[in-house]
Amino acid sequence: MKKNLKQYLLIALSIASVTFPNLAHADAKIIDESDVAKGIIKVNYSTNYQSKYKLAIEKDGQKQYFDLAANTAQSFPLIYDNGSYTIKIMQNTSGNSYKSVYTQKIDAYIADDTAMYLVSTATVNWSEQMMAIKKAEELTKNLQTDKEKFDAIYNYVIKNYSYDYNKAATVKPGYMPDIEKIYESKSGICYDYSVLFASMLRSQGIPAKVVKGSSTLVNEYHAWNEVFIDGNWIIVDTTVDAAYSASKAPIATIKSSNQYTKTSEI
Repeated sequence: MKKNLKQYLLIALSIASVTFPNLAHADAKIIDESDVAKGIIKVNYSTNYQSKYKLAIEKDGQKQYFDLAANTAQSFPLIYDNGSYTIKIMQNTSGNSYKSVYTQKIDAYIADDTAMYLVSTATVNWSEQMMAIKKAEELTKNLQTDKEKFDAIYNYVIKNYSYDYNKAATVKPGYMPDIEKIYESKSGICYDYSVLFASMLRSQGIPAKVVKGSSTLVNEYHAWNEVFIDGNWIIVDTTVDAAYSASKAPIATIKSSNQYTKTSEI
């Protein structure tokens, strides 16, 4: 009997030490809705599990997935306009399989649909202390209009950065650009160019999207930007334009929508 009691106690203690994903947050604010009017949610999912996580943002049959860093607060955009969203945190179980460990509904009324493209997010991750952002500040000092600031940052990027073909051939799924590393190396792939450019523009109050999809100008899956200038969204591709700039060939800064097919934007 004593032996059985000891076994039961050990089992009870082992169960008590486990953190269950859905129960670990009973008193925590996992989804912060304080900036929903700006089209942004903040996620802070704490867990003891050593797993990969994704965030699913769903609305009216549309879905977008983001890699989620557990135990770190991150911001994500609500790109599907006003309405009811379902936010899910997904835990990797094996291979490419995930299970939902947390779900929350959000009703969003987004007062300004450009505001979400001004802030630092999990993907377009920047802060004023970063060298790339200090460079943006230096480039735009004493400039008055968004167009002037856009031109200064655009010309800097296309004239000072080169395409990293080795990185393109070896990049792993789930890769996330680090603008400080890109700034230091002065090279990168299309995803790097677009995140760097968006970060620098956002830091100067210019809304900028990172867009993924295909283009008639490149053969591979591609990333570029849409930038809000003078009341309109324009398509800008610093990756392509940097190559043209290096070869001294002329190219239009604003691209035609006929040349680009988007599959996602962030």
